[in-house]
Amino acid sequence: MSLDNTIWLAGIVTEAVVVGLLAYRRAWRLLPVFCVYCVWDVLSNVEGFASSHFFKLSYSNYIVTYLIQTVIDSALQFCVLVELAWSVLRPVRNSLPRFTFVALAALILAVGAAIWPFASLAGIAQEPARVQLVVHLQQTTSILRILLFLGMAGCSQLLSIGWRDRELQVATGLGVYSLVSVGVTMMQAHQSTFAQYAHLNQIVVGSFLCSLLYWVFSFAQKEAERREFTPQMQNLLLAVAGVARAERTALAASSRTGTEQRNKQ
Repeated sequence: MSLDNTIWLAGIVTEAVVVGLLAYRRAWRLLPVFCVYCVWDVLSNVEGFASSHFFKLSYSNYIVTYLIQTVIDSALQFCVLVELAWSVLRPVRNSLPRFTFVALAALILAVGAAIWPFASLAGIAQEPARVQLVVHLQQTTSILRILLFLGMAGCSQLLSIGWRDRELQVATGLGVYSLVSVGVTMMQAHQSTFAQYAHLNQIVVGSFLCSLLYWVFSFAQKEAERREFTPQMQNLLLAVAGVARAERTALAASSRTGTEQRNKQ
């Protein structure tokens, strides 16, 4: 068996173990979208391995299938990032306005939109449009994962989270893999031979396997009890939420006043 197939199968088996540990630890109660994403990823990897070894797909059909999988994968990863950011706010969520979750999702979506124009690679300009779209999507979601990981790790003290908290464990696995993926993809865009490209791709798959092993180690242990935010952090978040609530109320009142005036006219 080739090294590529060995790493691929090892990844499938390891991710299946991660799914088993998520079920054992009942992680769906805290991170349901992440659990769905892991199940999806196992199934898509099994389908990809089967298609590669037992079914003979044409190159065009393979690209279409891979593009569809990438779109679904990117959408799920976006939902995972929103879920992680929302879960970090658990200690004060009950005190936040109801629209906070939507605002958080909109913020992450806006960051992704800002990244999109800069996530393309000039080295793949000669590739088909579908291939370019796949790489573009993968690069954008990878950079989003890196930013969330760096933000959570850098603000861990303010957010009262540590390396034993599930949110940071998930973000770390995604972030480390994404750092390697982005770096390798940029290098692959300038490779002239298939052998060099394939060798670099093994590094990406190997880094994902390492992230899976880290999750196996993390979820094999009990979840740490979540610490409360510091009073300073709680006051800051509530103040920001208060300002947002006041602005929303003022906007709604202004809209009602304008409607009433138009009706009188």
